Amino acid sequence: MSNALLEQTGAEQVVWDLSVFYKGVDDTAISADMETTLEQADQFSATYKGRIARLDAEELIEALQTLEQIWDRLGRLNAFTGLTFATDTQNPKHGAILQKNSEFQAIAQQRLVFFDLEWNEVDDQQAAALLVRPELAPYRHYLEAERRYRPYQLSEIEEQLLLEKSVTGRSAWVRFFTQMTSALRYELDGQKLTQSQVMDKLRGEDRDLRHKAADAITAALRDRAMELTFIFNVLAMDKSNDDQRRGYKSWIASRNLSNKAPDAVVDALIDAVTGSYDLVQQHYQLKRKLLGVDHLYDYDRYAPIPVKQSETIYSWDEAKSIVLNAFYAFSPEMGDVAKRFFDENWIHAAPMPHKRSGAFASPTVPTAHPVIFLTYLGKVDNVMTLAHELGHGIHMYLSGQKHGVWGLHTPLTTAEMASVFAEMLVFRDLMNREQDPEVRLSMLANKIEDTFSTVYRQTAMNRFEDKLHNARRDEGELSTDRLSAFWMETQRAMFGDSVTLREDYGLWWSYIPHFLHTPGYVYAYAFGELLVLALYNLYLERGESFAPQYLEVLAAGDSDYPDRILAKVGLDLNDPGFWQNGVAAIRELVEQEIALARELGKI
Repeated sequence: MSNALLEQTGAEQVVWDLSVFYKGVDDTAISADMETTLEQADQFSATYKGRIARLDAEELIEALQTLEQIWDRLGRLNAFTGLTFATDTQNPKHGAILQKNSEFQAIAQQRLVFFDLEWNEVDDQQAAALLVRPELAPYRHYLEAERRYRPYQLSEIEEQLLLEKSVTGRSAWVRFFTQMTSALRYELDGQKLTQSQVMDKLRGEDRDLRHKAADAITAALRDRAMELTFIFNVLAMDKSNDDQRRGYKSWIASRNLSNKAPDAVVDALIDAVTGSYDLVQQHYQLKRKLLGVDHLYDYDRYAPIPVKQSETIYSWDEAKSIVLNAFYAFSPEMGDVAKRFFDENWIHAAPMPHKRSGAFASPTVPTAHPVIFLTYLGKVDNVMTLAHELGHGIHMYLSGQKHGVWGLHTPLTTAEMASVFAEMLVFRDLMNREQDPEVRLSMLANKIEDTFSTVYRQTAMNRFEDKLHNARRDEGELSTDRLSAFWMETQRAMFGDSVTLREDYGLWWSYIPHFLHTPGYVYAYAFGELLVLALYNLYLERGESFAPQYLEVLAAGDSDYPDRILAKVGLDLNDPGFWQNGVAAIRELVEQEIALARELGKI
């Protein structure tokens, strides 16, 4: 990536330090650890295979402690190879070590899979007697929750074969998609831009440039439409086969089980969001008036409204200051944890030519530390992304410190809670500092669009996934046009006539990685955002006393079911009307936006 294409922000040298894992891809400790881990797995299997049902509480604890040590080393290898690959997906050494680890992980998991299978076959009465033992308390939720998979588990040899075939199946196709989309270049005004760069143009003031940027995205996706359509079809069928073999009743059932979110709760969430699409339409009808155009096209969705804007480019140091100030104002403990990410090089923010698109946080393992990944270009949305991923990182750090590996991997739904709450803290802090009503209107509009992206866009994407998976199962292989029709149908349901979606926009389903690497994931964003609106209202009601309660919720991680954890702060996720509270809060934001625009004489 040419630096001439980028505004210098100070993030160019912000890369993470992965030496807590290994010195580099050529570190001989990688192969040594793989060999040691397989030896540990073999010893674990020799000691416990066929005996799980006969273990007493003390023996079961010993087995779990040994398993935790093995998982830690597996996690370290996974973290290092995956994180290294993300920074440069075209580096052959990075790809080779990623593949070597993928093959190694499948072998190791094959040797360990017996544990969960045998535990789930333990008689219910015997399992219940073990689970009430106080010495098993740190492991109780894991053991209890694992038994939910009993109806869907296969024989040991079948489970081993699925693990083995995933290396050349699902995992391979997801890697191919990542490498291919990371290597795509979008031609715009004689320059070849990365995805992050060309997407950034959609947020600029120049409408003609936005139009050309959108066309550049479509052109690149069209050139790869055959490959992308094939990948989507293969992975949708792979999931269908897996679901059918395991006995899941629907394409989303396994995701809901993993998220510890009952089907009824997810259905109520989806209904609440799709039933309030009018809010999206109200906002974009207002935006069309503010922009003074007859039609608001798909490439106008993220255009800045023509009012006084806050500073458009934030240096890395300014972004760091903004985020840390907001976190410290909420809780010194939260600020201290976030500060470690900056001080100890737990962040990768530098733009790079073949860096994976998007942003994420990784928990890695409790014996190391979490890390966050983004491409920082200095825009306000990058500042919010930094806050978002740091929210994840703080959640991972607190839960890992308190519960180790057993509480580290929070369900996706409540994982998004921490990230969105962090964004809210930063947004409210910036709004409170700003006195100019025009700048406040701009900030409010941006926040509403961020909220729409999290709640409404992700839910519309869930509706696309629903059509994709059901049609793939009922109709067979789907054409590019068929998939594009699903995309347009579900996007138009959200926008109504407030945004004119050109037919070219129909291909934009094909670059979204969530559909492939974590099917069913996207509704978790809406879950987290609406949950945060409820949590933030509690904060406004309770003031400073809420901060320790909230951090206790984060530290709980995956140590209990989400509804039980959140019940401790007074929220009832099982109430079908719960989600309407979040929708009401969004409606209030839209009403504030319209009122402020009217007050300023803009409409």
